Amino acid sequence: MKIPKRLLPLVEEGLIDEVLNQLMSGKEATVYRVRCGDEIRCAKVYKEATKRSFKKASQYTEGRKGRSSRRARAMEKGSKYGKSQQETAWQNAEVDALYTLAEHDVRVPQPYGCFDGVLLMELITDEQGDVAPRLNDVVMPAEQAIEDHALMMIYIMRMLCAGIVHGDLSEFNVLVDAYGPVVIDLPQAVDASANNNAKAMLLRDVNNITTYYAQFAPNLALTRFGEEMWALYEAGELSDTTKLTGLFAEDTQSADVETILAEIQAAFEQEQDRLAYLKEAAEQD
Repeated sequence: MKIPKRLLPLVEEGLIDEVLNQLMSGKEATVYRVRCGDEIRCAKVYKEATKRSFKKASQYTEGRKGRSSRRARAMEKGSKYGKSQQETAWQNAEVDALYTLAEHDVRVPQPYGCFDGVLLMELITDEQGDVAPRLNDVVMPAEQAIEDHALMMIYIMRMLCAGIVHGDLSEFNVLVDAYGPVVIDLPQAVDASANNNAKAMLLRDVNNITTYYAQFAPNLALTRFGEEMWALYEAGELSDTTKLTGLFAEDTQSADVETILAEIQAAFEQEQDRLAYLKEAAEQD
């Protein structure tokens, strides 16, 4: 196929030998299948901020630590340089998250570097060597759903232990290969300790994943892993090896209305993003 403009510099530099085909185009990036030497990888080309349809991005970037005080000041002022640095930070967030999560034994694609807004990373494939399906395209028996859901809860827990909340996790951001689920799409990853929206986003992530698996194993809908994780995290008692139960006793004291409203609003925005994604995918077909 014709080499996309954004991939041309990587071809000229020898980082990519051949662009094979486009895999998908979403709200934040377009992904291509590429050949790098003897390996087939994928190249994620981030869309410019003006072309991204990712809503409320500021909610996700709250609390992110800048790599220099000059860059942080420029980003706050919204200057041309600052906007450029915001874009770089948005892209680097995914690379940093991928390396961090791999260290915490969360299954994510292996990154090979980010070059001028293009992330080169491992291509997740199925047993036949084809691109692995997204979770939303997978049907499974109840036993498999229970097993994979338990694994996803462990991954989300380990992400939280690493100080990260995915923030946009759903059946559309998980691939499934022969070894199970693989978490993808992390440019919006949230700093769990510095972002005021972290709890609401964690609960939404857990709810999205649980709701999907509960189609095949309805009893999963009764679990409360998100609340359990966050309570342990706040108490400083959560670790990579914590044995979760899925049980959680509600606090009978007065409700935190602000948090509840934030969760409702976050769920609404997630649904709007999901519908926009489906509409875009339908239009491309």
